[in-house]
Parts: sequence; C-alpha cells; structure tokens
Amino acid sequence: MRIMSDPGRSPAVPRCSIVIRCFNEAEHIGRLLEDIGRQTLADIEIVVVDSGSTDGTVDIVRRYPTRLVSISPSEFTFGRALNIGFRAARGEFVVAASAHVYPVDDDWLANLLGPFEDERVGLVYGKQRGPESSHYSELRLFESWFPEESNADQDHPFCNNANAAVRRALWLDQPYDESLTGLEDLDWAKKAMARGHRIAYAADATIIHVHDETSAQVLNRYRREAIALKHIYPSERFSFWNFLHLFASNALSDLGHARHEGVLIRRFWDIVSFRFLQFWGTYKGYRQSSLTNAEMRQRFYYPSGRARDRSDHGRKKLKSENGVTSENRSAGSLTKDS
Repeated sequence: MRIMSDPGRSPAVPRCSIVIRCFNEAEHIGRLLEDIGRQTLADIEIVVVDSGSTDGTVDIVRRYPTRLVSISPSEFTFGRALNIGFRAARGEFVVAASAHVYPVDDDWLANLLGPFEDERVGLVYGKQRGPESSHYSELRLFESWFPEESNADQDHPFCNNANAAVRRALWLDQPYDESLTGLEDLDWAKKAMARGHRIAYAADATIIHVHDETSAQVLNRYRREAIALKHIYPSERFSFWNFLHLFASNALSDLGHARHEGVLIRRFWDIVSFRFLQFWGTYKGYRQSSLTNAEMRQRFYYPSGRARDRSDHGRKKLKSENGVTSENRSAGSLTKDS
C-alpha cells in the first residue's frame, strides 16, 4: 500500500474526510472532485483509495488536493478499501462516496452531516437519483429506496456507502467487515443499531449515481450482494419460486409505469432484462455455499476490467425486493456502490 499526500494540505484536523474508492473511474471522478471543491462546507479533506487503475484515474486525482492511497487489485474488497481509507482519514466524520456519483448542489456535505447534531446518530446516508441514461428499473429503485422525506431515526439498517457518513470514533471500534462481497454498509449499520446508535436518512443530501453497467455487470452485482446478504442474515432463503415471483411482479410493475409515462416501447427490453438479471443474480448468489476464493473475487470485483462499489441496503427493503419477505415497498435489489 502506498500513500501520497498533497504537500500544501493544512495539518489541522478537518471536520470531515471524504473517502472515495475507485478503479478505472477516469470518466467520472473528475466531476466529483470538482463538485466537492464547490461545497459550502469547506473544512474537509479528500482521501482516494485506488486499486490499480490503468485509465488515467490516478493522473486526474493528482490534479486535486487529495490524499491518494494505492492498493493492489488483489488487496481489494469493499470493506477493506474503506477501512484503509478511514485509517488514512483524520476527520471527525468520514463520508464514503462512490467515484461515479456527483452532488446536485453545493450544500450536499453540509446537509449530509446535519443529522449528526444528534449525538445518538452514528450513520447518515443521503438521497440518490440516476441520470436519464440509467436502466429504467434502477431509476424506480432509487425512488423506492431514497424517498423525498428525511428520517432522523429509521427502524432498519438500510443505508448506502455511495453517499453516507459515519462518526469516525464509532468506526474505530467497529471497522467494516472485509470478508463480505458487498453490503458492508448494511452490515455496519446493523451492528451499530445493535449497539444503540441511530441511522438517519437525509433526503436533502442528494447525489446522482451513474451506473453504466453491462448485463454481465448487473448480474455480477446482484450475485455477489446476495452472497453477502446470506452471510449477514444466515437464516434467510431465496428459492426459485422467489426468483420467478419477483421477476414477474417487478417487471410487470415497471412495464405498467413505463406505459403510463409513454416510454413502454423504448424501455420494454431494458426493463425485462434488468429485472431478470437482478433476481437471477440474487438466486445464484443464494445458491453459492460459501464466500469467495481468489478467482471468484477477481470476477466479482473486476468483471471485464472494471469495478463498481455498489453495496447497499437494509433488510426490510432488500428482503422485499429479493423475495425473502413481502412488503408494499418491493421493487428493489441488493444494491448499495459503494
């Protein structure tokens, strides 16, 4: 592991550190770093954990006042990259941000940290929306997972490390689980709640989350997150019937909404294919008997030479969306990216 610092950075301890995990994110990370520089909250530092980018990502990062931590691809898991970044961070609060997100306004960070005024709050996560180029079903998932109203004390551990903040002091006592293939955020929040800390949702801390995944990457994401979810909740099951039921019900629901919006013909195949991959990946993940070996990690974290840090998400929402329980708020998946 190699750490490179901006020599002009103040030695004073910042209020907030932002940890960004990345691998081949040259297309997006520059916009995120530019937008961080425009935030009304100025007392911040940026830590970037790069796991072997080859597309110019590192060169872009070096143009900004950041602290760059380089790790090898073989070291990477979602939890391990976060733990490395958090160890390098110095802020009282640490924000986890995906490298392929960008805030919608200059108050994103201030709004994300606002709920920490309540000392009982251990984690805050913000709202996510997708660009118009997103899969139609994923746009619906964002609306389901991230509502318009904030919640200062939610009763489930759903959260998402693409846009979240924690008290660093709590992380010191409870680092992220480095063995999980995803959902390290959900696992951390579940444990924090068990220790009496609150999870807050800040609807006014909004980012755009860009998921330009191929079909293989969508399948891969839901498969690895199902493996993680099974580890977090060992008693849960996902049967072939769950796959059939949730694929059909969610696809039909999306098709109905697309018809109402006048985009059914244009979005038809996108909806059907995404929902199939979502729940087939979940089914395959639940059928896997263990966590991963080195070959499997390579497939999960670097499919086709790319990695995505999606992780995401509370038991109630996840289970309804993946068929473990049935709730009105279905329409989801096992993602999180981180």
